[in-house]
Parts: sequence; structure tokens; C-alpha cells
Amino acid sequence: MDGLIEEVAKLLANSKHAVVFTGAGISAESGIPTFRGQNGLWKRFDPEEVASIQGFMKNPKAFWNFARELILKTKAKPNAGHYAIAELEKIGIVKAVITQNIDMLHQKAGSSKVLELHGSLEFVDCLDCGKAYRWDDLIDKIERGEVSCDECGSPYLKPRIVFFGESLPKDVLSEAIEEAKKSDVFIVVGSSLQVYPAASIPFVAKESGAKLVIINVDPTDKDWLFDVVIYGKAGEILPKIVEKVKEYCHVK
Repeated sequence: MDGLIEEVAKLLANSKHAVVFTGAGISAESGIPTFRGQNGLWKRFDPEEVASIQGFMKNPKAFWNFARELILKTKAKPNAGHYAIAELEKIGIVKAVITQNIDMLHQKAGSSKVLELHGSLEFVDCLDCGKAYRWDDLIDKIERGEVSCDECGSPYLKPRIVFFGESLPKDVLSEAIEEAKKSDVFIVVGSSLQVYPAASIPFVAKESGAKLVIINVDPTDKDWLFDVVIYGKAGEILPKIVEKVKEYCHVK
């Protein structure tokens, strides 16, 4: 593995426009469960009921029960993988982070350019009267299981995330594709690359000539696409890569 870490560090040290693409795997190391796989959330919850727009409009309480059980209980904080990516941006190598995650852990770790393909939990909107809330201001309501609008009483408070059945935000997707096209090194971290159109973005980078790297605990069916494949935890591998990059770039 040391040889692969060194290979990735050299690619990054020589890059002009590196981009990182992250999925649920990186946040799993912060205690947030993944969705797919052997112990994924969809083994315990019906995604059509708790994470589709149709399910939400039918029964918004099902989503909020899901949120209370999983999102609030983790009290998640950024891990070493998130901090390593932010450090690579700080030293001028990573130009953007494209993420499928909605947890805002990249921003909390210090990354400034984060393209959230599936939105985030930062804001919540009442679909009936339009009142906007900050997620943090609703935590007491969520924990009590009593989520409704203070203004109009509606139960339809929806976080600004992309549910199944909804389209990705066009402006964010377009910007992510542009970043992929500009990239000369494109690193996927903790994604099974099964959810489209997000999973097509590494292909865009490849077609534009980027070197592709994937760091993931488990193999994916897209591993053949990548120039470097490393199996393991982001929180263990990325800090080692950052150390090597700093050596090559003479950064303290």
C-alpha cells in the first residue's frame, strides 16, 4: 500500500487542478451509517417511505423519525479524512470537493469549495408557507418528534436535500461537471458509484484526461476505470497521502 500512497502523492504534487469526489464511506468513519452494503440503512429502512419525495408528501413524519434515529444520534464530527482533504485545499492542490453527502462535514473540516450534489441539511423549508429554518433551530422539535411549521402549522417541513424522485440541482451538477472536466487528478473517496447522475462524473474526468484514483473500503464495479485503486479507510490513507504531498511540495 505504501507504493500506492506514494503514487497518489506524486500525482497530486504535480497536479494543477485536483478534484475530490466523496460518498457515504468517508462519513461512515464519523459514525454516520452508509446506505448500501451489508449493514446499510436500506436494510433497515424502506427508502421509498423515508427518502423519496412521494413518501415524504404522503407521510413527512416517516422522514423525521428516520432523521431523529440516524442523523441526530450520531452527533457526527469531521474525521481525519475530511481534515486531510481540507489540508490539500489549503496548500493549493485540491480546487473543489464534489460530495454526495448531506452532512456538511467537509465544511466543518475547513473545505471552502464544496459542491453538494444532493443538497444539505443546513436549511429546512415549509412547503406550504415558505418559511425557512436552520436545521440547528429544529433539533428540539426533531428530537420530540413534533416537526411542524411555527408560522402555519404545516407538517411539510422539507430539508434542502434531494429526495429519490427529485432532480439534482442543475447549477451544482453543471459546476461539478465543469470541475471534473478541468481536473487533471480526480480522487473518489468512499463512494460505491451506484447513484446516477452523480456516479457518471468520474467518467467525465477520465474522458477529459484526468488521472483517476479511488480510495474505498470495498471494491466497486467501476474499479476498472481507475488508474490507482486503494482499499482502506479514508481517515487512515488520506493523512498519509497529505504527508507525502507536503514532502514533495516542500510544505511544512
